[in-house]
Amino acid sequence: MNIVRKDIDNSNATITISIEKADYAEKVEKTLREYRKKANIPGFRPGMVPLGLLKKMYGKSILAEEINKILSDELYKYIQDNKINMLGEPLPNETDQKNIDFSTQEDFEFVFDLGLAPEFEVELNKKDKVKYYQITPSEEMINNQIKSYTGRYGKYVQEESVEEKDMVKGTLIELAEGKVKEGGIQVQDAVLTPAYMKDEASKTLFSGAKIGDVITFNPKTAFENEAEISSLLKISKEDVAEVTADFQLTIEGITRYHEAEIDQELFDKVYGEDVVKSAEEFTEKIKANIQETLAQDSEYKFGIDAREALLKKYENLVFPDTFLKRWLIATNKNLTAETLDTDYPNMIADLKWQLIKDKIAKTNDIKVEKDDVEDFGRKIARSQFAQYGMIGMDDAILDNYVKDMLKKEETLKNIIDKVAENKVLDIIKNAVKVDTKEVSIEEFNKMFE
Repeated sequence: MNIVRKDIDNSNATITISIEKADYAEKVEKTLREYRKKANIPGFRPGMVPLGLLKKMYGKSILAEEINKILSDELYKYIQDNKINMLGEPLPNETDQKNIDFSTQEDFEFVFDLGLAPEFEVELNKKDKVKYYQITPSEEMINNQIKSYTGRYGKYVQEESVEEKDMVKGTLIELAEGKVKEGGIQVQDAVLTPAYMKDEASKTLFSGAKIGDVITFNPKTAFENEAEISSLLKISKEDVAEVTADFQLTIEGITRYHEAEIDQELFDKVYGEDVVKSAEEFTEKIKANIQETLAQDSEYKFGIDAREALLKKYENLVFPDTFLKRWLIATNKNLTAETLDTDYPNMIADLKWQLIKDKIAKTNDIKVEKDDVEDFGRKIARSQFAQYGMIGMDDAILDNYVKDMLKKEETLKNIIDKVAENKVLDIIKNAVKVDTKEVSIEEFNKMFE
């Protein structure tokens, strides 16, 4: 067997593998003997089929199979042993490859095309500049978060008189000519909220009303749609059209939602017992939480800008474009030449960025450890819980959540990739000149419009 590499240019090469009979004869013979043990051919006892007959029947396919195995093993072994940094996978050569006939040939020659990754080193210094946008939490953001907590941890209180947003409970009875209608609709424990009424006059009837008061109103006038009336009167939507009468409601209960006070009870509910002990500390803690969330957005934007800066710095890297396009078409059934022409520049940008990250990772001996993956998983978990106001979750709960999360193979791979990229970006941040600029959330969001 003989393997020869020929460099066409800095981006393309061919590998020619010559296979002689001595390279495969023993393996073919061994495979034929294995076939003989299993072969079930009429007229012959198991294991007694003549090798000559088997060779005539299966020799060509066995030969092709064994040569393909040898070819694959030797090709990739050569690439690995010689540390060839290739892109994509080897492709059969379309010009130098001679026809192969397994029926008549004993010696074979195979030619493969290789696309070579560009040789370069990533050098970072303070001449390289990348902007970092530090987002400043506004007073409105802090106040909105405080209001969110006071609203989430509030409570319902029974009141004596009605305000617009209260829930009013009582017995609702249908009237006819100002009197209780015999056989009419009666609803025990009916509940309504004046604020949801579309008719201002109807709302006014309830304003200041007290327990025991009797309010007469027309549901058809008061409410906007049949679904609300159906729910109030406990009837079907189809029956709503038949109801036009006034109803009287005898008020039996008035419930009002009170937002939580900004006190120790609220602090403990949000952050855990005695973690925060004053309104000032509460505000600072909220501000810090917002800054932590915004910092993730800042890091995301830094990643985009660092990528753009390094792609520009190494914009002259040369790629085996013809080979790559051919390989992409061959390995992607849904990709056409037309869509490839459109998508190829972005594909090359992604490939270039991946090569740059790989170079930085290798130079700095970056490794992703189990603890790195679990820590990042906890950040994801905390962020997800925080969306529902669940802050200060117990470590055991977080760890179980992360454990389940990492059981998903795709999730685990994505986290490993993200941790590795974050480590690369940390190295970039420490090596280049970071131009920090404070911006409001509105200014930051405009960058993505």
